[in-house]
Amino acid sequence: MGAAAELTRPRPGPMVPASFTVTGKRQETADTWTLELEPRDGARLEFAPGQFTMLSAFGAGEVPISISGDPGGGPLVHTVRAVGLATAAICAAKPGEALGVRGPFGRPWPLEELEGADVLVVAGGIGLAPLRPAILALLAGQERYGRLRLLYGGRAPDQLLYTAELEEWSARGMEVAVTVDSAGPEWLGHVGVVPRLVHRARFDPDSAGALLCGPEVMMRFTVSALAQAGLTSERVRASMERNMQCGTAHCGHCQLGPTLVCRDGPVYAWSELERWLAVREL
Repeated sequence: MGAAAELTRPRPGPMVPASFTVTGKRQETADTWTLELEPRDGARLEFAPGQFTMLSAFGAGEVPISISGDPGGGPLVHTVRAVGLATAAICAAKPGEALGVRGPFGRPWPLEELEGADVLVVAGGIGLAPLRPAILALLAGQERYGRLRLLYGGRAPDQLLYTAELEEWSARGMEVAVTVDSAGPEWLGHVGVVPRLVHRARFDPDSAGALLCGPEVMMRFTVSALAQAGLTSERVRASMERNMQCGTAHCGHCQLGPTLVCRDGPVYAWSELERWLAVREL
């Protein structure tokens, strides 16, 4: 009986979540946590910067979450904002408890195409989480790139992610500029929206590339500012957040024009997106 059950037990795969244990947890903001996960079967999840998993809290649901860990090694890391039943349950998971993981899925950031060029990383709010693996990979191989620059913004100082790491990345050679939409007198940094940082950034528009993730309105205005600085939309990559439910291009919920975000994204060239982002979602 035991042998028969073992033969019929589904193996982890594209549609079957593997069990991961929460091994570390830290609170980033009032509603956002970063979780470190280790596979219970010992098989590390290989991924490329920009990919995502379908992360589940058993009994509560499953959601697409970008991988935020170091592609060079270490635990599987996700930064999650509690905005619904499933994400609230994921954020409430304690060290030692299990979460389900399917993936990785999606098209990653094309870092190899940017070798030799200046790279601008532009993030808004929790949009820094999908870009964290790319930042770590860029810093690990920074001798292959030109100037590295991060432009990051949040609604308020207490909404910024990875504040200690921002200082670390700066110390390692990345130029870091941070802004907030509004702040009290204790904030001594820049106040304003992220696109306004673009004109301060130094880069060669003829060869530079930009990686964007954040609210769509922020990305639209950032692309406009980059265009004014001479950077074409073909040199801009953006990570999209749409209604992904299966991760395997079967359900069709994440359709964007002729593409499915879970398969053809989440990373797109902005030139691929311009036409379809003009169509209002229903």
